[in-house]
Order: sequence, then structure tokens, then C-alpha cells
Amino acid sequence: MFWFLIILEIIVSVLLVVVILMQSSKGGGLAGTFGGGQVGMMFGVRRTADFLTRATQVLAIAFGVLALLINMAFLPRGGPSGESVIQGQGQAPAQQNAAPQLPPVQPQTAPPSGGK
Repeated sequence: MFWFLIILEIIVSVLLVVVILMQSSKGGGLAGTFGGGQVGMMFGVRRTADFLTRATQVLAIAFGVLALLINMAFLPRGGPSGESVIQGQGQAPAQQNAAPQLPPVQPQTAPPSGGK
């Protein structure tokens, strides 16, 4: 299921890039390069712009929903304390590099000086 969603996310992202590049800008954009001129003749200029705008909206929403679904369903959760995975990993190296705990040192009392 995870890989299916990842592949679907990649397909949606590539389609989103293509649809965005197909839209005409003030300078003509890349619409002519990918055959956008023929699409404009087939549907009409106004209907083509509406179609590409609507396709961009639908693909952008699909991209966002898939990204959230993948994130919430398949990424690891924090530990029982509720901390994030990154916070938990950030504390582990600090504990490993800490100085070892030594037993407390008992103060030695000086022997009583015997009247010399």
C-alpha cells in the first residue's frame, strides 16, 4: 500500500508539472512546445484555459491529500512520552558521549598526629 501511494504521488506530481507548463503565460509559455496550440484549437482558447486551470486545482489538491495520507499513515510515531522521532534521536548521542559516572569519592581523614 505504501509503495502504491508513493508511485501515485510521483505520477500526480509529474502530471501537475506538465499541466502547469501547458498553461499559456504572457509570453506564450511552453504551451506551444507540448502541443498546447492544437489543444486550444480543439477546445477553444477560453475552454482550454479553464480546463488547464481546473486540472491544476484538482492535481494540487490530490498531491496535498496524498502527501498528508502518506505522512500520517506510514511514517513512524514518537515514543510513549509523545516526543517526536527526531527529538528522541537527538538525545541518544548526547547520552552516549556523556562522561561515565564515577562512584563518589570518600574523603580520607588524616591520621591523628601523635605528639612529635
